[in-house]
Amino acid sequence: MTQNHLPGMESSAISVLKRAVELDQSGRFLESLVCYQEGIQLLIDVLKAVNDDSKRGHYREKIKGYMDRAEQIKAHVNQMKEDGKYHEQVRIAEDATGYSYQEVFKPYISGALTEVWVEDPYIRHTHQGDGGQQTSALAELKQSLIAHGVTLDLQYSSTIHDREIRFDNGWIIKIGRGLDYFKRPKGRFSIGYCDYDLRQCHETTVDIFHTKHTKTL
Repeated sequence: MTQNHLPGMESSAISVLKRAVELDQSGRFLESLVCYQEGIQLLIDVLKAVNDDSKRGHYREKIKGYMDRAEQIKAHVNQMKEDGKYHEQVRIAEDATGYSYQEVFKPYISGALTEVWVEDPYIRHTHQGDGGQQTSALAELKQSLIAHGVTLDLQYSSTIHDREIRFDNGWIIKIGRGLDYFKRPKGRFSIGYCDYDLRQCHETTVDIFHTKHTKTL
């Protein structure tokens, strides 16, 4: 990285770390930890490019402070997981953006994750397509996933009412509206048609829990 790129890198680090602090203060610890780690790495990159000793000392101090806080969060989360008391809630406001599936689920996906169970009674709801079309669409999705080494197993129930996503690494995510919390885009060429981070949402809540023993369906 050249000195010319330094202001941009520093600005990115400040932005990410500011978000980390906001999430930390809101009790959204796993999300804040992801941002702290990303921001710390950006600051380390800035440190490597700085020649001024006083500035280098300043950045080292900042990096240490953020690393200490990240370690505290990690220990706190691990203790709550160990005690079976981890609960975090995210409130998505009406018309809010920035809540793509990647944004919501990324903090809880780790290398240890091998299976995901999704329970959602409204995936088969009529407004999302008739039975024939949906069966065909799911079959196409199943075939497509095979090429990426992912097996999709479908089971149907006429009595299910709960909405939750369970990961075999212990995380359980319950979304009030289920997976269907996005609003329709206004058109094929409108902002948010392809990028779900820019898609407006319906108001809902996301509750995150952790258990040592995630049950299978």
